[in-house]
Amino acid sequence: MFVDEVRITVKAGRGGDGSCSFRREMFVPRGGPDGGDGGNGGDVIFTASHRLTTLLDLRYQRHYEAEDGKPGGGSNCSGRRGKPVVVTLPVGTVVYDDETGEMLADLVTDGESVTIAQGGKGGRGNSHFATSTNRVPTQFETGTDGEELRLRLELKLLADVGLVGFPNAGKSTLIASISAARPKIADYPFTTLIPNLGVVRYGEDRSFVVADIPGLIEGAHEGKGLGIQFLRHIERTSLLLHLIDVSDWTTDDPVARFEVMRNELASYDQALASRPFAIVATKIDAIGDGARLKVLKAYCKRRRYHCLPISAATREGLTELVAFVGQQVEQLRMAACETKS
Repeated sequence: MFVDEVRITVKAGRGGDGSCSFRREMFVPRGGPDGGDGGNGGDVIFTASHRLTTLLDLRYQRHYEAEDGKPGGGSNCSGRRGKPVVVTLPVGTVVYDDETGEMLADLVTDGESVTIAQGGKGGRGNSHFATSTNRVPTQFETGTDGEELRLRLELKLLADVGLVGFPNAGKSTLIASISAARPKIADYPFTTLIPNLGVVRYGEDRSFVVADIPGLIEGAHEGKGLGIQFLRHIERTSLLLHLIDVSDWTTDDPVARFEVMRNELASYDQALASRPFAIVATKIDAIGDGARLKVLKAYCKRRRYHCLPISAATREGLTELVAFVGQQVEQLRMAACETKS
């Protein structure tokens, strides 16, 4: 089961109390205070791992609590620190404070860790309060409470290229043809119910990652069809491919379909709609007289959009498509590196 959003509660451990103790030993007439400090409470730590691909485990365990710190003891003995709780999440998980909506962490690298809830501080023992005028201090500090947070976790897949299109536009067939991904393919709408990732290799040592999301329909931003809940998985992509069915099996206007998709993206996030994109005309092995393909090409020529006709079934145009996308991804990666530097 693919789960990409959960709500959980985390609670760090409470700090241990300081000790009020006095040294009492034979032949030591002025022992004085020797109360030790309490140990700090355990932290709650999130760490990212590429071995996980879903937040399913967190659906069944929604509360995580770290161990409290131990109290201090005599002879200036400090209490033991509470054991932390380490929660492993898929790479690409974004952590939000569920009450304020503030983003607390974005785990995009394998092995990346962040302390999401800090443990409480241990209290000081009475040995810290001895002065020249107060040689028998009885005061000590209690430990402080650890942080407790209610969190919302969202998984956003990491990919270079996002495939966007209406149901049965050929997205799953395309990703299966150019990568080792094996999504479900069938001749009915909404075959894809969860996002799929595929690694496309080109050249000797180069590759890019493609994300295939469930199909959009007009009104998706209002909850129609599968809605726009899966669009978060292409928010990290640098290039979008809009797949348009130009075969003789459909009666829809290809230009109208493209503009509907653009409107749905803009309704979800204007930044996503302004991302670099190209148009892929699919199923050209069944275009009949080719009228729809001509209309789409003419529209792209007027708007100066890239239009790439392909047939995933016969593999026509796939080599050109992979080469074009690879070149675009390389240029966008270089531009991103220059911006960071």
